[in-house]
Amino acid sequence: MASIPFIRPPDPEQNYQVGDPVEVFCDHDLEKDRVRDWLEGVVVQVDNKLVAVQFNTNVYLTDGWMVPDRILWYPVASNSIRPVDEDLGYDY
Repeated sequence: MASIPFIRPPDPEQNYQVGDPVEVFCDHDLEKDRVRDWLEGVVVQVDNKLVAVQFNTNVYLTDGWMVPDRILWYPVASNSIRPVDEDLGYDY
């Protein structure tokens, strides 16, 4: 596999895999309201720079558009994505 150039090397502590449960800080529906808060999702694709997360509820871009496939992309080292705390007992 060819090496992909990057400005900053990836952080080995943030090694997401497809199927990992994560929490993402994003705009989403909560009951009948739209909120900006942490939402649980599942990693569906990973490359050297980006992580794709799919959700079970509607999510929105920052400019207000709903994302039809409910998938948001984040940089691997983003502060807006984090692994789910296993001690909280989420069911997937």
